[in-house]
Amino acid sequence: MAQSIHVTQQPVVLEGYQAVLKPSKFGYSLSALVDDKLVEVLEADRTETLKWAESKLKNPKRSTLKPEPWEEVSEGKYKVKFSWNEENRPPVVDTEGTPITDVNTPLYSGSTVKLAFKQKPYILKDGVTYGTSLKLVGIQVVTVASAAGVDRGDLDETEVAALFGQTKGYKASEPNIAVAEPEVEDDDF
Repeated sequence: MAQSIHVTQQPVVLEGYQAVLKPSKFGYSLSALVDDKLVEVLEADRTETLKWAESKLKNPKRSTLKPEPWEEVSEGKYKVKFSWNEENRPPVVDTEGTPITDVNTPLYSGSTVKLAFKQKPYILKDGVTYGTSLKLVGIQVVTVASAAGVDRGDLDETEVAALFGQTKGYKASEPNIAVAEPEVEDDDF
């Protein structure tokens, strides 16, 4: 079964807790918001992917299909979640294709990235529970957001950089941090 690599053509916004370059106690994770156009492509891909999984089930009539690996959070916006361990860590590159090796780079909620990923089928050990999961192939950082301000699979860094091409934005070699404007509280009661 051939798996296609999906690439977000426009940068997507990281949403929620992120552990992209440095693992948390639960390992690495990334969650982002994608649009309904990408989800339509993923749904068509999921249908084909599930056919393969169904052919491998012990008893298809008693099987349990898990929900899609994305969740609608608002009209036309979906949250996708990824997790991985050190062995299958995806390459992370900047907008010029240079690998980002500084684990302290602030990739937090609000940062924008381009993602390359596959949708893979799975069957749990019970032989009846199945579904699909999303597996990252690579990440390109477009902007880095933090409280202090904003800086505008089996593939190696060079191949991941080729997937994305070059984009204007964050460069690991030349951080361009703009100071965030402080929030003003309205004390008129």
